[in-house]
Amino acid sequence: MVKTKNEYINREISWLHFNARVLQECNDPNVPLIDRLRFLGIFSNNLDEFFKVRYATVKRIVDAGKTGKSVLGGERAKDLLEEITKIVIAQQARSLEIFTKIEKELSAENIFIIDENEVSESQAEFIRDYFFSKVNQELMTIILNDLTEFPLLKDTAAYLAVKIVMKNGSGNGKHNRYALIEIPKGIDRFVVLPKEGDKNYIIILDDLIRFCLDNVFTMFEFESISAHMIKITRDAELDIDNDLSKSFIEKISSSVEHRKISDPVRFVYDKKIDKDTLQFLKEKMDIMGTDSVIPGGRYHNRRDYMGFPSLGRYDLMYEKIEPLPVKGLSMKGSLLEMIAHKDYMIYAPYHTFSYVTKFLREAALDPKVRTIQITVYRLASDSQIASALINAVKNGKQVTVQIELQARFDEQANIEYANQLQAEGIRLIFGVSGLKVHSKICMIEREEAEGMKRYGFISTGNFNESTAKIYTDYTLFTAHEGILKDMSKVFAFFETNYKINKYKHLIVSPHYTKSTFIKLIDKEIDNAHAGREAYIKIKMNSLTSYKMVDKLYEASRAGVKIQMIVRGICCLIPGVEGMSENIEAISVVDKFLEHPRLFIFGNGGDPKIYISSADWMTRNLDFRVEVGCPIYDPDIRQELLDTFDISWRDNLKARIFSDKQDNAYRKRGENEPELRSQFEMYYYYQKKLES
Repeated sequence: MVKTKNEYINREISWLHFNARVLQECNDPNVPLIDRLRFLGIFSNNLDEFFKVRYATVKRIVDAGKTGKSVLGGERAKDLLEEITKIVIAQQARSLEIFTKIEKELSAENIFIIDENEVSESQAEFIRDYFFSKVNQELMTIILNDLTEFPLLKDTAAYLAVKIVMKNGSGNGKHNRYALIEIPKGIDRFVVLPKEGDKNYIIILDDLIRFCLDNVFTMFEFESISAHMIKITRDAELDIDNDLSKSFIEKISSSVEHRKISDPVRFVYDKKIDKDTLQFLKEKMDIMGTDSVIPGGRYHNRRDYMGFPSLGRYDLMYEKIEPLPVKGLSMKGSLLEMIAHKDYMIYAPYHTFSYVTKFLREAALDPKVRTIQITVYRLASDSQIASALINAVKNGKQVTVQIELQARFDEQANIEYANQLQAEGIRLIFGVSGLKVHSKICMIEREEAEGMKRYGFISTGNFNESTAKIYTDYTLFTAHEGILKDMSKVFAFFETNYKINKYKHLIVSPHYTKSTFIKLIDKEIDNAHAGREAYIKIKMNSLTSYKMVDKLYEASRAGVKIQMIVRGICCLIPGVEGMSENIEAISVVDKFLEHPRLFIFGNGGDPKIYISSADWMTRNLDFRVEVGCPIYDPDIRQELLDTFDISWRDNLKARIFSDKQDNAYRKRGENEPELRSQFEMYYYYQKKLES
């Protein structure tokens, strides 16, 4: 049954409201100034990916002549595209206002971002030298007028659209020439100019090129020359062919390559561009009515602001925290020996991720370890995980890696890692037909006196030491026989996926996650009807499954108290009388990216607690291999209850979900002390070490 708009928030619209929360960070005086600029880069990068994937999907529905109402929560695809474009234009305008404000605040700190019209004589000499030594030879410049076919624009690049007004040399009056200059990606976007006293100067590469345009077009006699930025975003969905003669790696490689020439779904331009230049470009590029045409500011690819230079001004950036050790889990001794006696949990980045690499490096060298099995979704660019696995196979271990080649935007990196690991003798498995493998699990087998013993870890996030510094995620280390026996069944499923296993401990998608969580919710409903305490506490990235939303509405109507911390998309509307009055929902957006999935069910006074790789999205529940794990260790159970409570009590960075969709910050009580959960979380773990 198609639900009406007042029962669900459309997932695309909800996502845009999430990105608005990121934009709020750019404007928050509690965020250090340079980090506010970097959040502007995150906002822009998020928007690029949204258009490549979500907007592109809706556009495909429109292009196919369908309404899409059954999959878009009752909204017509065509109307949704128009609504998205309207919201994005408003957000882009807001981002420009915030950027202007940040620029003024940077100036007050003696940091000046100058353009080509503000260059001093001494800076001009430096800029010309820099241009000829580093930039000029990297420029790709195309004269457009006489081309019969418009050049293929990359969706990862930004371009200067150049208008050259020629001098009257042929008796025919003035005429214009048009050109495109691709902004080189191999050069820093921010060029730091020589310091003058206490003043720091930066010129953006685009403006440096603008300053030197006369050197680029010396072959023309022009009256004037101007340049305005444009960029396009292309559909990033992979269309995988059915050629049986190709290997899976070949098919994915071909699809990734085809992405470069896929249909454009967004065209962004500097709103100050001349009308004739814009019209020329739109006609040549065959921009259609269903494409999102968005007027923007002077600069695009603002995602580059994620790499804005520090200039040594560490007072204008977040203080880096030193990741803590886990109490009782020493990096000096054998992790396997410690895990054999007790489960341990790390919560990155508050804890050091080094435990994960230490576990694998120990397994690689331990003569008693026979096998290592692991799932890989996203690895760091210079991965210690991959290095440890290669080390293991060189030491005679049997290493099996399930690598997901369709990890969005990491396909090429994973293809390269697959080839590298395979070349080293590691056995690879390329997923399950029709399913992405999104689980985060690892298991080793070790020959001990009493027989073969298993050890392993299960995580809510990727095994990636780079993102572990900025993503919050739980990882459980365990030697629990039942959990690891179930884990061996998951790895067996990768090999023989026609056979559906039964699990006593783990919650595994696509066969059991949805049904198991529904049973757990039903138990809380039964408890509420019986007059017993009934509650559910959830922390996840996104909630889009209408089936799960409906179940939570049912629980709310039964009197179950539900607390939800959802970072991103939330299609559920809390606090509506007769539907969701017992549901409260917040989103915490702060210094770190909130990434864990944690589920707590009251269970009549004996809480059931799970961590999982799965959000409550249709794709995670029905079309991916995901793994959720129960937490049995009493210390870790209490820790998870505590950390949920800390996040829930946030009154500085928590935004409230409501039918208003206004991202209102949670108000602090009159005598309530300030609590910023990510900072409080670090103090919590410091105190645990001291106690």
